[in-house]
Amino acid sequence: MKVSQVWQRAPKDMALMLTNGTRPHRNFQTKRPMWILVLLALVCFSLIGAYVYPPKRYSTCYFFASSMCTPFKDWLPARPTREKTDEELVASVVMRDILTMPMPKPRTAKIAFMFLSPGSLPFEKLWERFFSGHEGRFSIYVHASREKPVHVSPLFIGRDIRSDKVVWGKISMVDAEKRLLANALEDPDNQFFVLLSDSCVPLHNFDYVYNYLMGANLSYVDCFLDPGPHGNGRYSNEFLPEIEESHFRKGAQWFAIKRRHALLILADSLYYTKFKLYCKPGDGRNCIADEHYLPTFFYMMDPHGISNWSVTHVDWSEGKWHPKAYRAQDVTYELVKNITSIDESFHVTSDERKMVTRDPCLWNGSKRPCYLFARKFYPEALDNMLNLFSNYTA
Repeated sequence: MKVSQVWQRAPKDMALMLTNGTRPHRNFQTKRPMWILVLLALVCFSLIGAYVYPPKRYSTCYFFASSMCTPFKDWLPARPTREKTDEELVASVVMRDILTMPMPKPRTAKIAFMFLSPGSLPFEKLWERFFSGHEGRFSIYVHASREKPVHVSPLFIGRDIRSDKVVWGKISMVDAEKRLLANALEDPDNQFFVLLSDSCVPLHNFDYVYNYLMGANLSYVDCFLDPGPHGNGRYSNEFLPEIEESHFRKGAQWFAIKRRHALLILADSLYYTKFKLYCKPGDGRNCIADEHYLPTFFYMMDPHGISNWSVTHVDWSEGKWHPKAYRAQDVTYELVKNITSIDESFHVTSDERKMVTRDPCLWNGSKRPCYLFARKFYPEALDNMLNLFSNYTA
């Protein structure tokens, strides 16, 4: 066959090969990796963009599992940091020194039980039984915001502090908490500070509560991220630059905190003022100061020093503005034992997704029951609680 005939047949043979689905091996090898590289590049740019410019309402790690997010951030370039304001610089220095300074050793370590109440305490007799025989290991402080309380237990007589009006949802609630802390901190023997309401009851005997708190390596402050309208929906840009939306947290107000954390709260002026000015009910966002100030403050100042759950049980399962309240007929041995057996904290977001988070209640790294106290009990439940106390605290 002539050479010219061979060259004439070659294009036809090549066309036949392509028709049959056979491509030159070299072209196939060079095109496939190019598409893979382009795809990987797009994914990498997307992930970096999500880190550097996170969505307004969600942190980057809200979308990615924490196990993936932590190492991913390790090799990404650090996000640019802004220069602190004068007020922030002062606050950071003071807070750092409080958190690291050694606490003076007390003669006898005591727990300060701080009651925030509109008036009289309907469960004084129950608390008297709880405290009985443990004098010298506790202190009592009562903040009555509406009327002077009438005390039926001698342990509570003379324990009222100067009080002021408290309006639900407003900063005056936080002011009352700080007032209680200031009075309790005057006693250098007070090492743990528990905030309680007039509807709170003890779930264990005094020794159990004392050992639980005094032996703990954390303070018990409820704190979680709620991207919904009752969480980050209450955030305002007025909090900037000191408080970013990614720092904004929510939690129940009922805390049990160590002395250094109590001092931290009283030392704060900067972040408290932000909440006083820009977190108010009825402002369009319906921001509730006592639900956000301390969770946000501790998340920023000492996130590893708090438990992220409260030792006071509250049942929000009814989905109302106020928690479930227990009447006399509701108070049974089974009810109390069910509450004291709970060993996981429970949070649910307020957005449409209603995301549920359950975390084990860890006491110094070991799983333990979560709750030492419970609310919200009607005064009519007193007799039933007194009758049950010896049985459920045994």
